[in-house]
Amino acid sequence: QLQASGGGLVQAGGSLRPSCAASGSTFRRYVMGWFRQAPGKAREFVASISWSGGTSYYANSIKGRFTISRDNAKNTVYLQINSLKPEDTAVYYCAASSSTYLSGSSSQYTYWGQGTQVTVSS
Repeated sequence: QLQASGGGLVQAGGSLRPSCAASGSTFRRYVMGWFRQAPGKAREFVASISWSGGTSYYANSIKGRFTISRDNAKNTVYLQINSLKPEDTAVYYCAASSSTYLSGSSSQYTYWGQGTQVTVSS
């Protein structure tokens, strides 16, 4: 089970760090990813991270502003978002994949959190 939190309302240029806590003892075996869905738009890939945390993969549209990380001791994955823009407004979802490679395809992810709302005002 995945529980996302840490979203909120922030002004453009600000920062947020959503997190996603996983239950169970197998968290470290999963590739973790973040996706987002803006109103009226399809869900899109944001970032993913390997089970060890040593490798990460980002969507081109957000490179440089977003950083994904994980703490396997706490069963938690984070998404640091800096220099927020109004177009970053979306529900952010975390997801877990048992695949051995990082993926930007939502079909590769088996488990999904409920999402956390990020709203950026201009």
